[in-house]
Amino acid sequence: MTILSRLLKYLRRYWYLIVLTTILSVVFVILNSLSLWMIASLINTVLVSPENIPTEPVELVAGASFLDSLRTWTANLIQQPTPLRTLARLCWLLLGVFLAKNVFFYLKNMAAGVMGSRLIRDLRNNLFSHIQTLSLSYFERQKTAEISSIVLNDVTAVRRAFRVGLQKLVVEPVNLAVFATMLFIISWELSLLAIPMIPLAGFITTRLGGSLRRRSRRSTKQIAGVMNVLQESLRGMRIVKAFVMEKSEIRRFKKENRRYYQLVFRRLSLRNLSTPVNETIGVFFGVVLLWVGGQQVLIGRGVGPEEFMSYIIFLFAMLQPLRNLSNVHADIQVGLASAERVFGLLDVPSIITEKSDAVELPGFNDAIRLENITFTYEGSGKPALYDIDSKINKGEVVALVGMSGSGKSTFVDLIPRFYDATQGRVTIDGYDVRDVTLSSLRSLIGIVTQETLLFNTTVRDNILYGNPLASEDQIVAAAEAANALDFIRELPQGLDSIIGEQGGQLSGGQRQRLAIARALLKNPPILILDEATSALDSESEKQVHEAIDALVQERTVIVIAHRLSTIQNADRILVLDEGRLVESGTHEELLRQGGRYHKLHHTQFST
Repeated sequence: MTILSRLLKYLRRYWYLIVLTTILSVVFVILNSLSLWMIASLINTVLVSPENIPTEPVELVAGASFLDSLRTWTANLIQQPTPLRTLARLCWLLLGVFLAKNVFFYLKNMAAGVMGSRLIRDLRNNLFSHIQTLSLSYFERQKTAEISSIVLNDVTAVRRAFRVGLQKLVVEPVNLAVFATMLFIISWELSLLAIPMIPLAGFITTRLGGSLRRRSRRSTKQIAGVMNVLQESLRGMRIVKAFVMEKSEIRRFKKENRRYYQLVFRRLSLRNLSTPVNETIGVFFGVVLLWVGGQQVLIGRGVGPEEFMSYIIFLFAMLQPLRNLSNVHADIQVGLASAERVFGLLDVPSIITEKSDAVELPGFNDAIRLENITFTYEGSGKPALYDIDSKINKGEVVALVGMSGSGKSTFVDLIPRFYDATQGRVTIDGYDVRDVTLSSLRSLIGIVTQETLLFNTTVRDNILYGNPLASEDQIVAAAEAANALDFIRELPQGLDSIIGEQGGQLSGGQRQRLAIARALLKNPPILILDEATSALDSESEKQVHEAIDALVQERTVIVIAHRLSTIQNADRILVLDEGRLVESGTHEELLRQGGRYHKLHHTQFST
């Protein structure tokens, strides 16, 4: 399907608004044409030939032309016993027509605006919903600024194309058709001279529009680069200031912003070129017709003064619809360039999907197994895990150790099915995780990471993320078990205190304890714990460890260990080296073996 047809598909549910907008637009065009005819009548009847002001009904001559019939109808509509009263009636009619025209102008714009706004609302909702279904691998490849730019900037550009373009695409062609009809009615000979104006203007607009769309596509991509620099700088402001890199960040931002400016300038120059070019074409043809028609009037052959005045009014009235259509074409090209990126994101497939016959995982009662697992990240030629075979029994505390890049995070990411194994399978109680629903699988698993993610909302909402249906007593109990209740009570609004972006108003230890409270409230039977104390001071580390001790009670725990002192009491330690499981056993057993674990232990405690 083309981009435009896909956008129109979103409008099918609002067909009644399309019908309403079309009806209102047609009425507006009729009233607009009537207002021009009334102005022509005012000029011709009152200002040019006041002696012809009708004071009595005018009889329609048999066999009269449509133009004569229209003039007779107008004369009978405005006629009054005296010329002044006729003028007054004409003025009142003109005022009434303009008021009615503007009422319908407002109504059609509102109907089209509501339709466009609902389209964009649906499009943005679908985008965000689709983003939630995408696999983690997509977000690791894609910049968050790029995604944000599509959801915000590109959808806004599509909205403008529809809000402005859709209204004018309905109105202006009808306007042109009515005006052109009136011109042919008044003088078909003169109108034949004006016919080349429309295809010539359309050709120029189309050629400019193609170039405009290409530049719009590039500029929408470039604004994502500007947003990326901005987000990185704001997120890393502490590092920027610590390394005195403010000037470097300013240069980096200016560089990206300059590229965006250059693209926007080129796009703007093209967009602003179409209107003067088309208007110049229209004025050229208008002057030609003015010369030809004026000659006919002066020599008394062809159209008369009254018809020529009406003709000129309608001729120059056509310039505005032509100008609007050229602008509409530019808006639509910009909108289509953005729509390509929007639908490009919507078309990204989710790698991790549920089978149509996926079953609910009833619970966790036995063991987690990784059976002959090999996993390779997309785009990587080297597996991150090689032939891993391991079993984690219910109630065990299992630690994963190894150098950075040894595959620890990949090992645990396969269990909640953030990724699917390239070879082998992961099972829980014998169920292949690919055969169960994602919600039932992930509801059994709680995760506390080293980099705690909190939301810019209240303490209460952050804890409730673990279980939105929890009661107040459950929230307090989870906070207390996580050693977080004391510092929460010291906050200005307690549980209702806003903690800032990324929990920036809290210390590292406080953020970790909130994350643990969130996991406690979820109360999962399986816990994945990326050790969260390596960057904390000793007092915060002690408090977090106490909270972790409460968290791991009666749970199956998988710990990614960075400091070996924290996992010496684990039931089992799995040692990974370059993606391979090289050792397994307790702390004492592994030390006695004198292998890889012994070397890691010696390295950490030799000083």
